[in-house]
Amino acid sequence: LRLYNPPPGSILMDGIDLNKIPLKTLRQAIGYVPQDNFLFSTTIHENIGFAGESFSDQAIEEVAKQAQIYESIVDFPEKFQTVVGERGTTLSGGQKQRISIARALIKNPALLILDDCFSAVDTQTEEKILTGLRSYLSGRTGIIISHRISTVQEADEIVLLDHGEIIERGDHHTLLQLKGRYWEMYQKQRLEEELASVE
Repeated sequence: LRLYNPPPGSILMDGIDLNKIPLKTLRQAIGYVPQDNFLFSTTIHENIGFAGESFSDQAIEEVAKQAQIYESIVDFPEKFQTVVGERGTTLSGGQKQRISIARALIKNPALLILDDCFSAVDTQTEEKILTGLRSYLSGRTGIIISHRISTVQEADEIVLLDHGEIIERGDHHTLLQLKGRYWEMYQKQRLEEELASVE
């Protein structure tokens, strides 16, 4: 989003120095979904289509399906015309996050950044969303920030950070073979999932 300018040549987008891309052009090319999302006191349709353009009902419905929120929306009496309260108070945390994902997708961005945005959805819903996004991201760049190994294990490259420093880097299988910090996190999360399934 270039909230500040990085050193020249340190970040490239499609081979172009980030600082040389006009800010408006850059921001139009990026879809960003934060952990703490914000919804407006208006309809679900307008919340998804908030990117500043006029989007067809079909386009809105398509991204709602990709974000796994379509079925929930059509269950509301007013469907996509349902008005959500301030900050989306009539919706669950998971529903708000999925509407935010749909809002990012409607822009058809070249770069999609998902910043720990699956924290309020269960792992089954997360897997459905990620499955839909895999085909969407074909030919695009996706950056997924997460504490859950299950969220990132299908990524082409995983970068493990500790206090802002890269400590491990590779795909899921390579990182497991290292038996380092990623492997430890994976084992811990698998055990937690097994214990949760027994309860």
